[in-house]
Amino acid sequence: MSTAQAVSPRNNATLWGSAAAWGSLLSMNFGAGLAKHLFPVIGAYGITSLRITLAAIILCLIIRPWKRTGVRQLSPALLGYGAVLGLMNLLFYQAIARIPIGIAIGIEVIGPLAVVVMGSRSRRDFLWLAAAAAGLFLLLPLRADSALDPVGIACAVGAAACWAAYILCGKQVSATLGRDAVAWGMVIAALITLPFGLAVSGTQLFTPWALGVGIGIAVLSSVLPYTLEMAALRRLPAHVFGILLSASPAVGALVGYVVLGEKLTPMQWLAILCIIFAACGSAISASLPRRTPGDLPI
Repeated sequence: MSTAQAVSPRNNATLWGSAAAWGSLLSMNFGAGLAKHLFPVIGAYGITSLRITLAAIILCLIIRPWKRTGVRQLSPALLGYGAVLGLMNLLFYQAIARIPIGIAIGIEVIGPLAVVVMGSRSRRDFLWLAAAAAGLFLLLPLRADSALDPVGIACAVGAAACWAAYILCGKQVSATLGRDAVAWGMVIAALITLPFGLAVSGTQLFTPWALGVGIGIAVLSSVLPYTLEMAALRRLPAHVFGILLSASPAVGALVGYVVLGEKLTPMQWLAILCIIFAACGSAISASLPRRTPGDLPI
C-alpha cells in the first residue's frame, strides 16, 4: 500500500471534520445575529431559553435518543455536557446583550485557545495558535477610552470557560453516543435555561410569533451547529477542533456586518485574516503525518 493510500482515511476524516466545524460556525453566528434583533421584544434570557427548548424538542423528534441503550452509564458525563451547554448559552447571550457581538465572540474564543495549549503535540500547532492569538489581540478593545460593560465582559469570560469545558465534555460523550449526545445534552440545557426565560418573559415565550421565530433560530443556532460539532469532534482531536473554532470571531464579525450593520475597520479586517489563516492552517496541519522524534523540527 502506498503512503498516499495509507493516509487517505485520515485525510478524509480531517476534511469532513473541518467542513462540519466551519458549517457549525456559520450557522451558529448567523443565528446569534438574528437573535440579537429580538432582545428588545423577548429579552436575552427569553430568547436563550426559547431557542434551547425548541432545539431540544426538534432534536428529540428527529433523533429519538431514548431508543439507544447504555445511556445510563454515561449519565454523569451527559449531565456535565448539558450543564456547560446551557450555561454557555446563557452567559453568551447576556454578553452580546451588553457588548458588541464581535467583541463577545473574541473574548469567548479564549476557551478553545486554552484547549489548544493544553492539547498541543506539535510546533505547527503553536504557529497557528500564535496567528489566532494575534487576530484576537487586534479584535479586543484595549484602548484606555474603550467603554465596555463590565458585566458583559464577565459573561463573555464565563462563556469562554464553558466553551473549553464543552469541547472536552463533548469529546467524551460523542465518541460513544454520537448525535444522540446532542439531543440529551440539549434536553438538560433546556431544563437549566427555561426557568430563566419564564421568570423574565413569562407567557410572551408562547405567542405564535415568538414560537415561529424561535424555531428558526433554534435550527440555525442549536440544532444544526451542535449536530455538526458532534460530527467534527468524532473526526478531529480536541485541540485541533479548538483551533478551528478560533475562527469564530472572524465569522461573527462578518455576520455582524451583514445582519447587524456593524462596519469593520482595516485593523479588524487584518484580525479576521489572521484568525482565518490560523483556522485553515490547523486543518492542513492536522492532515499531515506527525513527525517522529528523529525527524527534523519545522
